[in-house]
Amino acid sequence: MCGSNRFYLAAAAALAVLAGSVALAQAPEAPLDDTRLTVHTLLREDVFAGFIGGDMERLARGEKNIDLLMEKRPADRAALVAWKASTILYRAIVAHEAKQRDKFDKHYAQALDLYAQARKLIKPQNYELLAIEGGSYAMFADRLPKEHQAAAWTQAYESFQGLWKVQAPIVDKLPLHLKGELWSGLAASAQRTGRAEEARQHLDKMLELLKDTPYEAPAKEWKANPTSTRRLTCLSCHDAGRLSDRLSALEKK
Repeated sequence: MCGSNRFYLAAAAALAVLAGSVALAQAPEAPLDDTRLTVHTLLREDVFAGFIGGDMERLARGEKNIDLLMEKRPADRAALVAWKASTILYRAIVAHEAKQRDKFDKHYAQALDLYAQARKLIKPQNYELLAIEGGSYAMFADRLPKEHQAAAWTQAYESFQGLWKVQAPIVDKLPLHLKGELWSGLAASAQRTGRAEEARQHLDKMLELLKDTPYEAPAKEWKANPTSTRRLTCLSCHDAGRLSDRLSALEKK
């Protein structure tokens, strides 16, 4: 496998993680010792139960598993630190919306520090951090205090530009959730960073290439109303029970 393909697969896998929805009902404990599963597969259901469904118990289980995986999978430490940063970022959002300013300040500073640590750990051509950090900010930047939104959207823009460099040559061949999340992240981050014409071009591409998908309606709304707060990212998602399905598939091999 050539180097560029390895980078694409890393970016695709990480972006798929961020695009994936989860069952908000009871989910199995992640088998952390099963090395056939990526750390992303092991974590995403619990983490996204918090991100999307507000299930803080499941989020806490995901955070515990991040810490355990750091011991079990040292080679994946950079991605795990980025995941931990994103869970702390979400806790900062929750604190902000509960008007707990001191707790927000503490969590937000910790999230920024963890993202910085991940950048130091990660190799220059490894795109997992770009997908995790960029996707997290695209989900949460509008929910931050006003004074932090510009910096968050700037980071999201830079991350999606990095992913675009890898995925642009094969974007038409990507699965729906990868293609959709890439275009929507590009469009949202361009719009929120004042690049109106660039955002319009991305939205036009979404309307052309993602017709009759979950991305079409929000893309139309964003084009008609650039200040729309309708969620543009994390729209095409995996079915519930992804971890269980993956484990069942592995057992059949």
